[in-house]
Amino acid sequence: MNKIEADGQVYKKLLRQYLESDNNSFLDEAKRMSISFVSRNIYPEEIVRIHMKAIDSLYGEMFNDYKRSLQFLLEALIAYRKAHEEFEKLKLEQYELKSEIQVAANMQKTLLATKVPEIDCLDIGAISVPFRQMNGDYFHFVQGEDGALGVAIADVIGKGVPAALSMSMIKYAMDSFYEESMSPSAILRNLNRVVERNVASNMFITMFYGQFFSASNLFRFASAGHEPGFIYRARKKKFMEIDAKGIVLGVLKHTYYNQYEIQIEKDDMIILLTDGVTECSRGGRFVKREEVIEIIEKYADLPAQQHVEQVYRHFHQLDDFELKDDFTLIIIKRKV
Repeated sequence: MNKIEADGQVYKKLLRQYLESDNNSFLDEAKRMSISFVSRNIYPEEIVRIHMKAIDSLYGEMFNDYKRSLQFLLEALIAYRKAHEEFEKLKLEQYELKSEIQVAANMQKTLLATKVPEIDCLDIGAISVPFRQMNGDYFHFVQGEDGALGVAIADVIGKGVPAALSMSMIKYAMDSFYEESMSPSAILRNLNRVVERNVASNMFITMFYGQFFSASNLFRFASAGHEPGFIYRARKKKFMEIDAKGIVLGVLKHTYYNQYEIQIEKDDMIILLTDGVTECSRGGRFVKREEVIEIIEKYADLPAQQHVEQVYRHFHQLDDFELKDDFTLIIIKRKV
């Protein structure tokens, strides 16, 4: 007699004693037996089979309908176990994938890390909050030997791992350029060729690149279809939209990007952002650009880094706030 048959005999004895005496102590015996089944990895449907054999042995044809109902239960339990095993497998795979994405997200933070430079005449703040684990936004600062400060902000039209990989490619392409080719127009023209050759045709990248020259207080810039930023004129207490047009990176192989320049006065601000700032949701509607300007102006007296963090915190703390995309905001203030 094998172990399953021995289990069946014990189970049948306990069942008969319980049915004939209605003594609940036999239920406790059955529970202890079930615990032993668990330790031996015996599935519920096998217990149903043992029960069916016990009923058949004890009562024969008297319980045909009952036995048929148990067969029904048996099939249901078999299907349940298979589905449960598949569910647990999917859960494990999902956990492993989530862990891998978290590792990739941490690597991305390291790869795309940029140090906010310290320049005597400027106060600079930057914040980038990903919508998901991987960030499809990118910002970068470059200090040239001629004293110019280069600032880049970009956004992949898309989300997830492909967007994050594209941002890594942009960063390393920029690092490979010679400094003499770092004018805004040249930067975008060179990056356009990189994106057109290496990124899928259904994925595009918007980008803004600017240079601030502290000797002349001149801000030179170009845009590849990027969300318009603002210039705040302190003397007039007025925000002006940065007017720069250009086609997004990767659409056309040969594209020229117009370059613009503007003088930055004392206490003026350069505000650069991605569309995740203006496309965040409040009460089921997109936040308007006017609202963003209002909040930026509200906290304008703060140091630049506290300024950008407070703007994000202001929206994030609203009860009906919902982030719809990666949120990136840069503020550059001329101090003297």
